[in-house]
Amino acid sequence: MKLKDKTALVCGGSDGLGFGTAVALAKMGCRIILTGRSESKLLDKLARINAINNLDHQILIADFNDTTDLVNKIDALTASTTIHILINNCGGPAPGRLLDADITELATAFKLHILTSHLISQKVIPSMEKAEYGRIINIVSTSIRQPIVGLGVSNTIRGAMGSWAKTLSTELATTGITVNNLLPGTTKTTRVDNIIAAKQEKLSISKEAATQIMLDEIPMGRFAEVEEIAKAIAFLASPDASYITGVNLQVDGGKIKSI
Repeated sequence: MKLKDKTALVCGGSDGLGFGTAVALAKMGCRIILTGRSESKLLDKLARINAINNLDHQILIADFNDTTDLVNKIDALTASTTIHILINNCGGPAPGRLLDADITELATAFKLHILTSHLISQKVIPSMEKAEYGRIINIVSTSIRQPIVGLGVSNTIRGAMGSWAKTLSTELATTGITVNNLLPGTTKTTRVDNIIAAKQEKLSISKEAATQIMLDEIPMGRFAEVEEIAKAIAFLASPDASYITGVNLQVDGGKIKSI
């Protein structure tokens, strides 16, 4: 129960790594506010979080494409709630070559990942400072370290996210608020299913063959479970990680080649 009396705002909390992270944090005694666009999905996941414990968990319906509405809702939230932990998380851009990408794809991805993370952080940091406890954790990608073939827009935006986080971590270091990036390897989520499907279509091969190509890139020979990524995020959110800031923690089964 290392996160007892703490509240976490989990973006993209209705599915995948966002929801998995919310579960891991709740199991550590943290109160959860799930954020996403779909009310029905959020309510379904809220019921599952409430089954873990009864800590007045909540949902916040918000569309990251509408930054004005997002800011207004975060303002209303922080007026009555102290946010100790922020999980910045947003679905990645569609697969494809960078050269083929329209500039609107880059602009949209920049808005969804960088601008929204920046706006939300600006709103919750004052309450973190007042509470003398703050953890900002960005679920990003291993492409921060090593670009992934066929994910041109994503590689570009993830790199920008890494620089944003490192800069913010330095500016906040004296406050005790930490800012870190979690770089998940290939994980069993809907996004990975989409990447496999795109590879299958591009190479005109079976789903099994496309999957094997991705597995061959991972020394451990398997995809990560959501729970494995979520537990690493929960560690970064805990008091145990108080002296860790500005890092890119890769949880990738050994996929990244560099030291």
